[in-house]
Amino acid sequence: MSAASARRGYKAEWQTSRFYRTIGGLLLLGILTGCIAQHEVATDRALAPSLMEHTREVRPRKSSGAFDLLYVTDRAPVTGSDGTLSYGAERAIFLGFGTVSIVPTGSSPNGKKEFSVGRKFELGRFPATPYGVVGSTAGLRRTPAAVAAHGQAATLLRAEVARHMATAKRKEVVVFIHGYNNSFDDAARTTAEICRSLQNQFACIVMTWPAGGKGGSFFGYNIDRESSEFAVADFKKAIRIIAEAKGVERVHLLAHSRGTDVLASVVQQLAIEAYVSRSSLWQRYKIANAVFFAPDIDLDVASSKLFAWVSDPDLAFGGEARPSRLPPQGAMHLTVYSSPGDKALSASTLLSGSVLRLGQLDVEKLPKDRREAASRWGASQMGRLVDFIEFDGGTSFIGHSYFSDPAVRADLVALIRDRAKAGDPRRQLVEVKRPFWRISHAREAPRSLSQD
Repeated sequence: MSAASARRGYKAEWQTSRFYRTIGGLLLLGILTGCIAQHEVATDRALAPSLMEHTREVRPRKSSGAFDLLYVTDRAPVTGSDGTLSYGAERAIFLGFGTVSIVPTGSSPNGKKEFSVGRKFELGRFPATPYGVVGSTAGLRRTPAAVAAHGQAATLLRAEVARHMATAKRKEVVVFIHGYNNSFDDAARTTAEICRSLQNQFACIVMTWPAGGKGGSFFGYNIDRESSEFAVADFKKAIRIIAEAKGVERVHLLAHSRGTDVLASVVQQLAIEAYVSRSSLWQRYKIANAVFFAPDIDLDVASSKLFAWVSDPDLAFGGEARPSRLPPQGAMHLTVYSSPGDKALSASTLLSGSVLRLGQLDVEKLPKDRREAASRWGASQMGRLVDFIEFDGGTSFIGHSYFSDPAVRADLVALIRDRAKAGDPRRQLVEVKRPFWRISHAREAPRSLSQD
């Protein structure tokens, strides 16, 4: 069968069941409260006062297990009646950062660690966007106030990352970007879970965008979708700065659901920046892993974003025009976790009109041309740049938050902490045909990867 025929066949199958998927999707939209993993103004000089003295209060405390988590957000701040700082679902026109206290509260009946989110301490803000400009005989330039405020904020952020590096066993940063309808606290708790799974050996950062706004299940999704796009420029800037912090040796970028679209756009822009400077994501930004969980993004859109720099030989490579060679990718690796039974993405498909969401990838139903393209990037001669890992969705009704499943979490730990590649015995994966793999929900996590 030709690639075009396979494509038409897949689309016909999708259209045949559209009526039933529409009914099911609308029902899901009514009950889906969001992609929450642990539960199925400013001017050019608008740089917040430094609150560095507060960070001493939230250093890791071995007696209680409490620790402080670094956050980066473009949510609008909200001050409570008692004067405490929080962040809502509205957009801020500036990027803020600080620390949030995380306190373990015990374990759920299934043994899952639970956390409460304590006080937030904002350490700094970048200037309001767009930055101010002034005209001159030489053309437009940024205002000195904007440049100075940006530089001061960047210095504070790098210093805070370096402080976390100094107390981390591994000089590596793990960044998590959440999905649709998550609050600030939801995102912080999920990041804490991931950090705990990694035995608190890494410096963990939650990047949280203005999700969870008003509008209900239907209109709320569209509002969140645009807010996720709004966050791309801010998060790109933050990741670039974080990678420059003293002591950082590796950066791992993790995202869930709608957050994967944010991460795909960030990776796209940073990859182009690196390529133009004759470098790569690994060489310039120390990015070792980009991990997509249940990605709420169209398959073709994801491919276009992630490999835009490869497919544009007219893009300048330093002073070299139309180069055929590519810079070394080093340790950089892309991992995509998907589940064909993800019902939340079925609802997203109805809203977007997508034929295939990346998070519902089923290699056996994938059109041949897409499968061959993916295989080229996972071939040994390419350095195994990509792995696609299918999960059966576990026992969850919606099947969207499976990255909290012990088997999936164990595989993530092996990938990030142990640097084990797919096919390594430490990762309990079944090879379909490289770079496609499967992980079984029933398979017990290895003892060496168990959480403390």
